Amino acid sequence: MRRLGVWIATTGPAGYAPIAPGTVGSAVGVLVYLLTSHWAFQYQALLMVAVAAAGVWAGSVAAAHFSRSDPSQVVIDEVAGQLLTYLGLGLNWTGVLAGFLLFRALDIIKPWPARRLEHLHGGLGIMADDLMVAVYANLILRGMAYALPGWL
Repeated sequence: MRRLGVWIATTGPAGYAPIAPGTVGSAVGVLVYLLTSHWAFQYQALLMVAVAAAGVWAGSVAAAHFSRSDPSQVVIDEVAGQLLTYLGLGLNWTGVLAGFLLFRALDIIKPWPARRLEHLHGGLGIMADDLMVAVYANLILRGMAYALPGWL
């Protein structure tokens, strides 16, 4: 079970990228979104919830495996975060790129309460800050889509 947990948490080899594993994990999230963007909203939401739930478990397993509270190899939180960033938006390529960049910037900045959420124990803390950032990114993208119709 430990190997499976670490594999899920690192999203296979993505978490072992030598440079910017979080960005690589986010790119995996974009790929998953693009493969599932034609799904009905409820199925996209179910996928995001399943990835987030698996990430809480796998993040806890990986934190114990790597002996760190939030190992850089754990990128399942970025995958779930990207899925939540795009949830219910139906974006074109410009919107997908904007969402990717917006999520990455917010994940680095970690506006309140995201930074506080990362202090939660185990996999919950690993996932919670990225999901909070994704809520912000989703809302900003919605505002951009409203303000700039047809652009995203």
